[in-house]
Amino acid sequence: MRIISGKFKNKKLFFPKNLSTRPLKDSVRESIFNILEHSNNFNIKIKNSNILDLYAGSGSFGFECISREAAEVLFVERDNEAINNLQKNTINLKIINQSKIFSMDIENFFKKTLFKKKYHIIFFDPPYKDYEYKRIFKIIIKKNILDKEHIVIIHREKNAEESMDECLNIIEKRTYGRSEIFFANFFWY
Repeated sequence: MRIISGKFKNKKLFFPKNLSTRPLKDSVRESIFNILEHSNNFNIKIKNSNILDLYAGSGSFGFECISREAAEVLFVERDNEAINNLQKNTINLKIINQSKIFSMDIENFFKKTLFKKKYHIIFFDPPYKDYEYKRIFKIIIKKNILDKEHIVIIHREKNAEESMDECLNIIEKRTYGRSEIFFANFFWY
């Protein structure tokens, strides 16, 4: 696993080898960033953005954002092996000042964290078997932590039969093999 573009281009990332996390494939990540940079359906710039990488796993999305000059990335993950790899990567890339790692589940992260900034990009990559992650949407809305210009990116399994549109306005949807990627924003912003 490597960083695709930016100041850390081609740097290798440490990632968990266990089966409890599923790394985002380089090709899917590259497609996500191409859409972020070139879509006419939304106006989000990675440079100087504040980003939440939720269910971070290897953190490849967040590290790619930092490589492309994001201001700050908060990584939230509860798997110990993934946390160790996130820490190794922040040290290896020398980005401790641009990133924070939270070793906890997503719900506790939102309940216990005092947010001082607005966030532009949220990346959700919950386990495919997790259908409860959508309850976090309502918590995010209540916390009022999103910039008016924001994008929510959700990575799900293609065959999952679930509705995304109760809180979200789906802007684009792409399928890559087993992966389905949703680009959306919250209705109430």
